[in-house]
Amino acid sequence: MVGFGLIGAGRIGQLHADNIVANSRAHLVTVSDAFAEAAESLAAKTGAVVSSVEDMLARDDVQAVFVASSTDTHADFIEAGARAGKAVFCEKPVDMDADRIRSCLEVVEGCKQSLMIGFNRRFDPSFASLQRRLSEGEIGDVEIVTIQSRDPSPPPVSYIERSGGLFRDMMIHDLDMARFLLGEEPVSVYATGSALVDPAIGDAGDVDTALAVLKTASGKVCQISNSRRATYGYDQRIEVHGSKGMLRAGNVHETTVEVATSAGFKADPVQHFFLERYMAAYRDELNAFIDVVEQGAKPSPSGYDGLMAQALADAATESLKTGAPVSLV
Repeated sequence: MVGFGLIGAGRIGQLHADNIVANSRAHLVTVSDAFAEAAESLAAKTGAVVSSVEDMLARDDVQAVFVASSTDTHADFIEAGARAGKAVFCEKPVDMDADRIRSCLEVVEGCKQSLMIGFNRRFDPSFASLQRRLSEGEIGDVEIVTIQSRDPSPPPVSYIERSGGLFRDMMIHDLDMARFLLGEEPVSVYATGSALVDPAIGDAGDVDTALAVLKTASGKVCQISNSRRATYGYDQRIEVHGSKGMLRAGNVHETTVEVATSAGFKADPVQHFFLERYMAAYRDELNAFIDVVEQGAKPSPSGYDGLMAQALADAATESLKTGAPVSLV
């Protein structure tokens, strides 16, 4: 079994801890958090021990590190893990600054260690199947990718103020998915948006309703729509139109039961938020990382994927400010 150290005992750290404990190929050895009470609570629940990050990285029974701490600590912990000879998994983003990401990746490469970034949507069973069938040529050449991602409600404005903005915080997942599906790097980004859900989000300098259009050198296009409000639940849909047809992955409902009456058809609601919607993706993501540690598999999404998604998010943010497309070449 792979011995894991977990840095960060918040909501996402707890999710990863539960998945590690439930996985027969993994063992959660130790937990660290800036808040001792959070680390102690999670350790007691999972059977791990509490340690400092330094002690965690010095342990021979820890082969891999999960970084699920606050964003401003990610790059430093990645570098520390790589220098200690550990494989590292890090939640997105590596950092809010692309130059800092580049310097971090140089350290990882210099240490010859593996780094995987937590763009979990690549592992969603439906999205992964869609991408695989795309790569097999089922609908010919990709022409238009359409991604719709809408949260059930916005986060607190206090979170918005330190999030880096919608494009870096929310749409970055969709920007990674765009690269995953297009099969080519976008060369231009145009973005627009408004604060229609909560005026306080606009007062904080952000938007809650946004569109982005990406274009590749060969002319493939991707359109992404985001909203911080979907009254009907967590809206996650992808459609890819190609030269020979179309592939589509729809929302996941709480059950597949439908009722039909004289009033029409009615289905159960879609799943409420990301923890429910992407639970299987998080489990498959962990197994992919274990393959990296045990078998030397190539990390995917890689640190480079994290850098490119951040570059696209930065370009979308710039486009929103200027009202013009931003070239990436």
